[in-house]
Amino acid sequence: MSNNKTLIIFDIDGTLLYSNKVDSECFAQTYEEQFGKEFPTIDWSVFPAVTDHTIFNTVIEKDFGRRANPEDIEKQRYHFVELLKQKRVEAPEEFMEVPGAVNTVEQLLGDDQYVLGIATGGWQAPARVKLNHLGFSIDKFHASYADNKDTREAIVSESIEKARAAHEGIERIVYIGDAIWDVKTTRNMGIDFVGVRLKGDHEVLTREGAGTVIQDYLDHGRFLESVKEAKVPR
Repeated sequence: MSNNKTLIIFDIDGTLLYSNKVDSECFAQTYEEQFGKEFPTIDWSVFPAVTDHTIFNTVIEKDFGRRANPEDIEKQRYHFVELLKQKRVEAPEEFMEVPGAVNTVEQLLGDDQYVLGIATGGWQAPARVKLNHLGFSIDKFHASYADNKDTREAIVSESIEKARAAHEGIERIVYIGDAIWDVKTTRNMGIDFVGVRLKGDHEVLTREGAGTVIQDYLDHGRFLESVKEAKVPR
C-alpha cells in the first residue's frame, strides 16, 4: 500500500454530473410551492455562501424575518428531492454524467495512490439521489454535504477530516470543481485546484486564478496529469 497518497475531492453539480440548471430550478420551485413566496434568484453568486443551507436560510430570513427552523429545512429538502426524482424521469438528459466521470472515479478507487472525497454545497439527500442515479460508488467517498454548514470551507474541511481519519499518508489534497466559488474556496484554504468546464469556456475559471482546467474525464491519463499539475489558485 502506498503511504504517499493524494486526496482528490470532487464537487458534484457541473463537476461529476450536469444537473446545475434543473437542480437550481427545482430548488426555487420547491420553495415557492411550499412557502408561498417568490424565490428571488438562482444566481447563487449573490448569496453570502453557495450552500443549500445558507441559500435557504438567507431567503427564509428575507421573507419571514427569522432563521429557518428544522421543520422548514425538512419540508424544503423532502419536496426538493421528490421534485428531482420527478424531473429525472421527465428529463433524464438533464441528469447525465460529465463524460468519463464514472469511469475515472472507478479507476481512482482501484488505485491506492488516491483517496476520494466529495464536498458539495448541496444537502446530502438530493446529492445522493443524483449520484446514485448515475451509478457512482458514493459510499466509497469521504463525503461532506451542506447540511448545517454555512460555508463551503466548512464542507471541504469535513471531507478532509474524514479522509485523514481513515487513511494514513495523505500528503496532498486536490479539489475538482466547476464554479467561481470553488476557485475562491480553494484559494482561501490553500488547496490545489482543477477546474471542469463542460462547455470548454475555461476562461470563466482561469480569469479567477485557476491554473488547470479540463472539459471532461474522457482522457484518464490527461486527468491524472491535471491532478499532478494542479496548484492553489492565484
